[in-house]
Amino acid sequence: MHPKNLSIKDFTYDLPNDRIAVYPTHPRDSSKLLVYKNGKINHDVYRNMSSHLPKNSVLVFNNTKVIKSRILFRRETGAIIELFCLEPYGEFTDYASFFQQQKSATWKCFVGKANKWKEQFLVRTIQVNGKDVELKAELLERIPGAYVVRLSWTPEELSLAEVVEAAGVTPLPPYIKRKAEEADIEDYQTVFSEHEGSVAAPTAGLHFSNAMMQDFKDQGIPTLFTTLHVGAGTFKPVSTDTMEGHIMHAEWMHLELDFLEDLVQNIDKNIFSVGTTATRTLESIYWMGNKILNQPNIVLEDLKVQQWEPYETDKTHSAKEAITALIQWMKEHSLDHLVMETEIIIAPSYTYRVIKGLITNFHQPQSTLLLLVAALLGDNWKKVYEYAMENDFRFLSYGDGSLLIP
Repeated sequence: MHPKNLSIKDFTYDLPNDRIAVYPTHPRDSSKLLVYKNGKINHDVYRNMSSHLPKNSVLVFNNTKVIKSRILFRRETGAIIELFCLEPYGEFTDYASFFQQQKSATWKCFVGKANKWKEQFLVRTIQVNGKDVELKAELLERIPGAYVVRLSWTPEELSLAEVVEAAGVTPLPPYIKRKAEEADIEDYQTVFSEHEGSVAAPTAGLHFSNAMMQDFKDQGIPTLFTTLHVGAGTFKPVSTDTMEGHIMHAEWMHLELDFLEDLVQNIDKNIFSVGTTATRTLESIYWMGNKILNQPNIVLEDLKVQQWEPYETDKTHSAKEAITALIQWMKEHSLDHLVMETEIIIAPSYTYRVIKGLITNFHQPQSTLLLLVAALLGDNWKKVYEYAMENDFRFLSYGDGSLLIP
């Protein structure tokens, strides 16, 4: 069945509020780990993960870094206007360059209480390196589902990264019903985060400690790192009866040529993606390469993976052939990295091309993230979630997680 015809009501379960983790487990690698392997389920803790991985395993992580994307301004009336900076607006080369901008930057934003924004500029004073900085926000236009806002600041020589770090608040998910605290600055960030750009954490990675990363190295388990900047769309509920009416959110990938070469060298091993974002990245890489093989003269803009493209492509190649083709295409175009959006939706009837297993948290009912898990496990996702509920696992971003080996 084409996933367009899936009823989202078939992917639901009862999630009581008291099972949604409001705070993370400390230390992070003591979080509970559900292990689904050979059709059987048991559990352990994250720090023992290496003992549950099959031979010749490779782990792929998303090393995106969460930015303090919630910025509050107070009007003269006392009303609070909240900007939730979603992603750069307009043309840009990559996130690293965007965050090094000086003087001003233009964002696509959600705006809380936008109807109360009457002034041309909202203004506040922040402290950067012990000095006063004037930060202004100007509402440029409304676009479907969001607003375009220009941030500007003086002194102008400061970078956007410095300004956002000083002005913003950690963007906890909407289902965590509390204000962000000082501890969240560290807790809501993976230990391997590197490239700024996400407005939500790749939460499967939150459970991994430096000690675990060293253990993988000691055990000879390769760890690869790539980047997909997680957008607020990751929390977007499916509001249509069938998936055909759902518009899948797009997210930006930053793909290094070195990473792709490491990936293709390990393609015959048991590749495990750490999280749904790493999964979307790996599977999108396959479809980009597959397009190149089918359309040798393809241009950069057409490499973007559209929502239903995997289900409507007749001619497919092996993962090794596809990734090799993408590497060769980048070399022919003198690219050492590639910045590209993906809209891929992974849902039941999808055939995984790259990954052999998944490490992930427990996701919201009727979400596209749950569909991704169901595409891997089939109807056995229900057994996994029933086990988690019966054994006091904690759910969602700050909750526990699972190692899923179909």
